[in-house]
Amino acid sequence: MSTWANWIGKSETRHDVITPGLLQRFCATIDTPVTDEIPQGLHWCLCLPESPTKELALDGHPEKGGFLPPIPLPRRMWASSSVSFKHPLKLGDEVARVSSIASIENKSGKSGDLVFVAIDHDTFVGNRVMISERQNIVYREPATKTTNAEPAKAQPPDFQDWDWQQEIIACEKMLFRFSALTFNSHRIHYDRPYAMQKEGYPGLVVHGPLMATLLLNLAASQLGPNRLSSFSFRGQSPAFAGLSLQLVGKRNGEDVSLAVLGRDNEIMTAQAAI
Repeated sequence: MSTWANWIGKSETRHDVITPGLLQRFCATIDTPVTDEIPQGLHWCLCLPESPTKELALDGHPEKGGFLPPIPLPRRMWASSSVSFKHPLKLGDEVARVSSIASIENKSGKSGDLVFVAIDHDTFVGNRVMISERQNIVYREPATKTTNAEPAKAQPPDFQDWDWQQEIIACEKMLFRFSALTFNSHRIHYDRPYAMQKEGYPGLVVHGPLMATLLLNLAASQLGPNRLSSFSFRGQSPAFAGLSLQLVGKRNGEDVSLAVLGRDNEIMTAQAAI
C-alpha cells in the first residue's frame, strides 16, 4: 500500500459543455427520443480524457501514469459506481468535473492479484455540485483461459420477480458508437481479434457504463426523466456483443432495483432511489 500512498488525494479538473449534438448522439446510440430533458447517464460522456493517439498503450488505454497510478497489472475494467444525482443537467450547461483518487487497495481473488482504485468525481455547474460519483476500477492479471460467451446449460432468465422488462442486443454498432461518445479506445470493445487472443474473451465486450446507461433509460421510461436521486451498479460478469440481454427492474416505494440478465446469469445489478 505504501507504494501508492503518494497517489491518494491526487486530483484533476476537466471542463465541457452540453451541446445539442452530444445530446442527439447520446440518444441515438441508445435508441431513445430526444427531449428537452438531459438523460441521467449522459455525464459519462462529459469531461473525457483526451490523450493523443501516440500516447495510447497496446490495449488502447492511455499509457500508465498521468492522473491514474501506473498499476503494473495489464487488464483494467470499470467494476462499479455509486452516483448521487443532486440536480438535473441542462442543455448548454458549462460543466467542470473534479476528480480525485480516494483509495488504492491490493487484493487477491480467484483470478490472481487485483488492485482496486476508487475515484471520486464531482460534476459542477458554476459552484453547484450537480452529480457526485464514486467509481471503482479494478486491475487484473493477464487472462489464463477464455471466458464462455454463454453457460453450457443456458436457461431463459426468470422474470417473475421483475415488473419491468426490455430485451436488447448490444450490437457491434452500438458498442462502436458508445466508445466514440465516451472517447474510449479500449480495444476489447471494437477489436475482436485483440479481445479474443490477448484478453481471453469470446467476443467484443459490452461496456459496463453502457449497460448502466441502458438501465437508467429503462428507469426513465417507467418513472419519468430525472427521477432518480441515486444509482449504484456493480458488474457481475461480462456481456458480449450480439447476445440477447434482458433489462429488468421493479419499484418498491422509493427504492428501485434493476439488473441486466443474460442466459442463466446476472451480468449487472443496480440499486436506485427516487
